[in-house]
Amino acid sequence: MDLSKIISISGMGGLFKVIAQGKNGLIVESLVDKKRMPVQPNYKISVLDNISIYVNSGETIPLGDLLKKMYEKQNAQPALDSKSTDDELKKFFESVLPEYDKGKVHTSDIRKAVIWYNLLQKTDIFTQKEDEKKDDAPLIAEEGTKKPEHNFGQGNQGKHLNPTANVAKKTLGVRKTGVA
Repeated sequence: MDLSKIISISGMGGLFKVIAQGKNGLIVESLVDKKRMPVQPNYKISVLDNISIYVNSGETIPLGDLLKKMYEKQNAQPALDSKSTDDELKKFFESVLPEYDKGKVHTSDIRKAVIWYNLLQKTDIFTQKEDEKKDDAPLIAEEGTKKPEHNFGQGNQGKHLNPTANVAKKTLGVRKTGVA
């Protein structure tokens, strides 16, 4: 599960996937309706990979680990509704993460974590495998391997593709404009 490209934008409901970085901000795609839109730099953006939950030992647990625990606890099913009562949400959250710090983690944080889990569970992000790095491919061909041969039809082959054509190198002159 890769949460490094999943973001939450303050003032906008739902989660978004970062598609590209444009001149004036990010291009994001909504996980709910797959609509793309630009996000200006003045919005407050939170990357889910950087969010963590306080635990009693004074340390924090990453949100990704919490979401995995929720996924395992729910057996890949959606969690309870985020509009449930505060007591139900706290009871559910304590069953998933019993060591969470009750003084620092508020009900609104629990509600947001449940909303995010349900959104991510609908998009099957928990079952997707991370893309393998393309850098693992060898850059130099090993001995015994052949390069693929291209067959450009003889009739369509231009001078720039024909290595036997004698093409004279042209030199462009400098054009004078009259102003020094």
